[in-house]
Formats: sequence, C-alpha cells, structure tokens
Amino acid sequence: MENSLAHKYLTSDIFEDKKIINLSYKPTPSDRELEWDRSKILMSKTDHKGNILYANEAFIDVCGYDDFELMDKPHNILRHPDMPKVIFKLMWEDLQKNNGSHIIIKNMSKTGRFFWVANDVKTNIDQNGTITYTAQQSAVSNDVIKNKIEPLYKKLIQIENASGVQSSENYLVGYLEEQRKTLMEFIDELTYNIDNPNQVTNKTETSKKKGLFSGMFSNDNKEAKNKKN
Repeated sequence: MENSLAHKYLTSDIFEDKKIINLSYKPTPSDRELEWDRSKILMSKTDHKGNILYANEAFIDVCGYDDFELMDKPHNILRHPDMPKVIFKLMWEDLQKNNGSHIIIKNMSKTGRFFWVANDVKTNIDQNGTITYTAQQSAVSNDVIKNKIEPLYKKLIQIENASGVQSSENYLVGYLEEQRKTLMEFIDELTYNIDNPNQVTNKTETSKKKGLFSGMFSNDNKEAKNKKN
C-alpha cells in the first residue's frame, strides 16, 4: 500500500493532489530561467508518500515558497510540466530497490520560472521500518542541459503525449542501451565529464567513483582520506 501511494505522489500531475490544489498560490510555468546561487546545495526530506518533512534554507530560498507552504506538501509541488513522467518512474523503481537515484530535473519555482538541478535521492529505513527519502539538488552545467538532457526530455515528452509512458520508457531503454549505460551512469558521466573536460579515463568506472553524486550519502570520501593517512 505504501509503495503504491509513494509511486502516485512521485508520478502524478503537479496539481493533481488535494494538498497542492489547496495552495493559496498556483504558479504558471514561465519560459524564463530562475537566477540563483548555483553554488548552493538544496536539501529536502520527505515521508514515504513524498510529503515534505524538511527543506533547508537554500531549498526554500530558491523555490520561492515559505517554509509553512512546503511542509507536508508533496515534493512534486516543484515539478515542471516539461519533465517526462518516465524519469520519475525510473527514479521510483531505483528507490524501491533501496538504491540511490541520480536524475536531472527541471524544477518550477513559485514564480513559475524554471531551474535545472542534478537530483540525488537516498532511501532511509529506521529501526521501526519507517521509510523516508533524503535528497540533495545541485546546479547542472548549461552545456549538459542544452546538448544532452533537454533534447532527450523533449523527445520523451513527445512520445508520452502521443503513445503513453510505456512507449516513452521503451525509447529511453533503447537509448541507454545504445550508450551502454544505466540511467544513473549516464547522468553521472555527463556531469563528471563536463566538470572535468581534460580528464581521460575509463569513463564508466570513473563516473561511478568520482562523479558529481558519488560520496554525497556514503563514506567514500572518508575512506579515501584514511588510505592517504
């Protein structure tokens, strides 16, 4: 039951949920990009249904909502209509397997302006079996968005609108098979190679070890420091 509810919250349309419908303000999507401090990390925590339990000041400042407007609201309050549903479907499948999830998201602020982020999500299960999710969102290179992500997402949206989410997923699976990568490997390699254009290595292995997302929720960095010492 909990899994199906969480899936609904992660994949539903942005104003489908009653908690979002009852907001005093509903943004209209704008074609203008939001200007924000791209050095900030936006952090949030949700319950098993995707309702926001906590958001740090950077998250609140960038999205434009007051904290009282965000608490206990579905995280997809930020979902932009340009986001393919299949991306969230695959994200949820990874979370169900208790794997981390790495995706790139186009968010929508309270003003309706958009901002792109790399989204890293982790599943947490406490000693009582309570499931929560923690997420860190960070800025993405404009080159990655313009040359890779935006064209792919537009294609996925077109397929979803014409033939449904399953057809969109079939296309994405084929696209990733051609790249010989999982979705997380694809995203991680994109962000790593853009940030390190002169680095020449085994791409797949390096992206797993040194990509933007590695170490955010693990002890990898600590272990590396211990080895040096």
